[in-house]
Amino acid sequence: MKKRITTKIYTSLFILHSSFFAGMNAQTVTPQACEQSIVTPKAQGRYLWLPVQESAPEGKVQIIAGNTFVMEQNVRMARETVDYYLPLDLQPYQQKGGVFKVVVQNVPTGCICFNKMVQNDDINYQLINEPFRPAYHHTPKRGWMNDPNGMFYLNGTWHLYYQYNPYGSMWGNMHWAHSTSTDLVNWKDEGIALAPDAWGTMFSGSCVVDKDNTAGFGKDAVIAMYTTSRPTPFGGDVQAQALAYSTDGGMTFTKYEGNPVLTADIVDFRDPNPFWNEDIKAWNLIMASGQEMRLYSSPNLKDWKEESRFGKELGCHGGVWECPDLMKVPVMENGKSVNGKYKWVLFCNINPGFIYGGSATQYFVGDFDGHKFTVDNEARYADGNALWQDYGKDHYATVSFYNAPDGRHPMIAWMSNWQYANDVPTKQYRSANSIVRDPFLYKVGNEYFLGSRPAPEYDKAGLDKQIKIKGSCTVTLSNAEGEEATITYDQKAMTLTFDRSKSGQVDFSKDFAVKTVAPVHRKLTSLRIFVDNSSVEVFGNNGEVVLTNLVFPKAKLDKITVK
Repeated sequence: MKKRITTKIYTSLFILHSSFFAGMNAQTVTPQACEQSIVTPKAQGRYLWLPVQESAPEGKVQIIAGNTFVMEQNVRMARETVDYYLPLDLQPYQQKGGVFKVVVQNVPTGCICFNKMVQNDDINYQLINEPFRPAYHHTPKRGWMNDPNGMFYLNGTWHLYYQYNPYGSMWGNMHWAHSTSTDLVNWKDEGIALAPDAWGTMFSGSCVVDKDNTAGFGKDAVIAMYTTSRPTPFGGDVQAQALAYSTDGGMTFTKYEGNPVLTADIVDFRDPNPFWNEDIKAWNLIMASGQEMRLYSSPNLKDWKEESRFGKELGCHGGVWECPDLMKVPVMENGKSVNGKYKWVLFCNINPGFIYGGSATQYFVGDFDGHKFTVDNEARYADGNALWQDYGKDHYATVSFYNAPDGRHPMIAWMSNWQYANDVPTKQYRSANSIVRDPFLYKVGNEYFLGSRPAPEYDKAGLDKQIKIKGSCTVTLSNAEGEEATITYDQKAMTLTFDRSKSGQVDFSKDFAVKTVAPVHRKLTSLRIFVDNSSVEVFGNNGEVVLTNLVFPKAKLDKITVK
């Protein structure tokens, strides 16, 4: 997804004297080309606000401290007009004292960004009130978000990390940002958890709670395993797996000095997902590796042995396999466990390859002995056939929370699609996550299918509409502006369809207004619908069939009509 731009290089070093920092808040920074100056340790004003223009080429913003290069990020610095502002946090460098400089490259010195920069302590400076911002889905205040990463539960708190670009609302500059919640509904921003380093940018990964101190970082240490990605001198990127550990419950991390802990012989080698397997008393790891998954074992999260590979000639291979998960999922009937029975389910996110275009989550049901995953009914997945977790257009990078209570494996997805994620009509931020869902299996005939029911935490939140149905029907979600989205259940054809072609703004991408159709494996008797300011999530039979779709109406689709 990253686009490389070749352009003439310009360099401007800002004069940021102590007299500037002692001045009034929101004072404009005046650049002087080809000069450089020292920022004193007593400087005031935590944030340097960077003016961004999305149509501009990427420039580079750098920080050099004590003659050492310490930070570089790609930023679309405003040239003719300012679309929005994003903060450059100076506090880490101010606290250390000494000399540091802010450098802008690849941006001509006459551009508007240089006289529009502002420095102050106001974290809400120029924050845009955007109409499509969700009311109850997790989303960043500013910047770009994609894959959820490293989720876990500990001491009453749910932790959610995610792929994040602090310096633009398009993909790039991958960090891990952090949010916490006590109820899975309301989220608190905890800032940046992991930033790029010499090994590269922070791609996706997972967190575990090391209860028995197997890695040596301390009992109950939170250990993040993630992919680093950096360009090579010969073109392309190299990806490797690294560790970081936290001894304060995931609030701050220290990167392991022995990184990387796992490398490979292929280009696309990413998104590690480790878990403790009580059956073999060791750690397992599932890795996305090109067009297949590789499975590993380890006693300590540092030394990994490859055990097996899975996926060749099975399922959909229309794009790169990504963001895997592997877990025991309960078999349920009428909301209750079937004699404690479970099956292993392997989740494989793929981009592109979805039957309705772009990115989506496929799954495989089978068994896992700690060494090899064996799929049930192999013929079911032959010839490119796939089972999809969600048949909407906007459900991707689905992964689970580690260490959840009561043996649960709650899952959350990135609520967008790589076909148009950079183009959706939000401005200062982009993307939200789905509501959290608990996976389960149900059996029809001799085959198991995956369901995803809304997490029980939503039962008391009053955010959904529940509709009892008797046979074929059409549910229309509409507003006073005449915009609508329709959900159609055809009992004879055994399908559930979502049509958003008239739901509001749809022309920002030719791939957006696509009707999606989900197969229904047994008769539907209920629909549970979550409608937010820019999304609709539909659960048939409380999760036996699910469709998740973005919408961008002029007003919330708050009227429901059933025919």
